[in-house]
Amino acid sequence: MFFLNSGSRGSLRAPAAAGLLFLLTLAGCGTVPGTSDAGPAPSTPTPPSSVTAPSVSGASPPSSAPGGPPAEAAPAAVGHSLPRSEPVVLDIPSIGLRTDLLSLGLRTNGSLEVPEDTGNGAPAGWYNGSPTPGERGPSVILGHVNALGGHKGVFADLRKLAPGSDVNVARADGSTATFTVERGALYSKDSFPTVEVYGNTAGPELRLITCDGYDPATGLFDDNYVIFAKLKA
Repeated sequence: MFFLNSGSRGSLRAPAAAGLLFLLTLAGCGTVPGTSDAGPAPSTPTPPSSVTAPSVSGASPPSSAPGGPPAEAAPAAVGHSLPRSEPVVLDIPSIGLRTDLLSLGLRTNGSLEVPEDTGNGAPAGWYNGSPTPGERGPSVILGHVNALGGHKGVFADLRKLAPGSDVNVARADGSTATFTVERGALYSKDSFPTVEVYGNTAGPELRLITCDGYDPATGLFDDNYVIFAKLKA
C-alpha cells in the first residue's frame, strides 16, 4: 500500500491542481504486506508561509507563493484537450487491470482521504485536486501495491506496463480519455522529483503512482514507482 506525506521514508508525494505543489498524506504504505496501518495523521502546512493550497483546475498559478520560491510557469499549450469530467473507471488491457475510481479529496487536517480496504483490496483513486483525465495538466491516479489478507493491490502489476501501452479512463460524461504510456520510473522517497512528476505540462498527461522497494527489515516501502503517459492525439 502507500501513503503520502512530506517526503520521509514510507511516503508518497501528491500533486495539486494547476501545477501548485501540495503535500498530502494517505495511510497504508509503511506497512508489512497484508496488513493495514493508518498511521498518524500529519498536519497541513499553514499557507501562505510554506505552501499554496490547491486551486481550481485550469486556474493560473500566482507568480510566487509568499515566503516561498517563485511558482512554476505554465508551458504553452499544445495538442487537444478534453473538457472537465471526473473519471469513473481505469482500464489497462495489457496488464489485465480494470478498477472503479474513487475521488480522493482532502480531510480537514490536510491529509488525503484513504480508500477503504475491506479485505480484498481497494480500488484506485483519482486525486480531485488534479486535472480530470484529458484536461491539460497531469491528472493523478494513486493505487495500493498490496492489500489486506495477502492479496495484491490494484497497482501491484504497474511495473509490467510497457511504453506504448494504452491506458483508458472512462469519464462521467460518457467519453473515454486514452493515454499512451511513455515511461515508468522508480524514485527514492528521500529524493522524489516533485516538479518532474507534478509540474505543469503543455498538454493532458496522466500519472499512475504506487509504492515500491519494500524493505522487510523496516516494513516500509523506500521508493515510488510512477507511470508517465500522454493523451493520444
